[in-house]
Amino acid sequence: MSKEQYAYTDEEGIYLVKLARKSLETRLKTGKALPVPADCPPKLKQDTGLFVTLRKHGEPVDESLRGCIGMIEAREPLVAGVVHMALAAGLEDPRFPQVSASELDHLDFEVTAMTVPKLLETKDPEAIKKSIKIGRDGLIMGRGYRRGLLLPQVPVEYDWDVETFLMHTCGKAGLPGDAWQKKDTQIYTFQGEIFEEEEPHGKIIRKIISK
Repeated sequence: MSKEQYAYTDEEGIYLVKLARKSLETRLKTGKALPVPADCPPKLKQDTGLFVTLRKHGEPVDESLRGCIGMIEAREPLVAGVVHMALAAGLEDPRFPQVSASELDHLDFEVTAMTVPKLLETKDPEAIKKSIKIGRDGLIMGRGYRRGLLLPQVPVEYDWDVETFLMHTCGKAGLPGDAWQKKDTQIYTFQGEIFEEEEPHGKIIRKIISK
């Protein structure tokens, strides 16, 4: 995604990450929910899918995840989604215990604003692989009531090729690793603009992923 194609400015990304941290900090330190800001940049009031990710600062990528939850469908304004998903990532991710207030100074906050997912119409395995670009696309795998998602940054962080990315997304959906090759499996691609703290409470940057 080139600079001309960005949906959000760096300033808007900084706003979102600061808001995510403030939302979780407010709940943990006061027990109260942070009100959704009414005076945010207009673009952030548009309904958008997003994910909030919490990472333990300084840990290897495969050990750093501390929480990651979001919403695929654009059910509410981006600014509201960040407030709510930051709480969910810190307090409701079933893979981890709830984040404590004492951890906040050791966590990096990351926000991914998603584009609308697009269904891959082809069912040919080779065409599917050619349709997906590592460093650009995230994946959603679905069959029946099962669905799994991996963000665009994940295959870059783990140095996966496209087929490995597809297999792991199947696993995230609770499906066999080769389910992406089956005609009754739906595969969606999406892109994301990612903003993250370089260190806890530190500089917030646009995360550029490529391979």
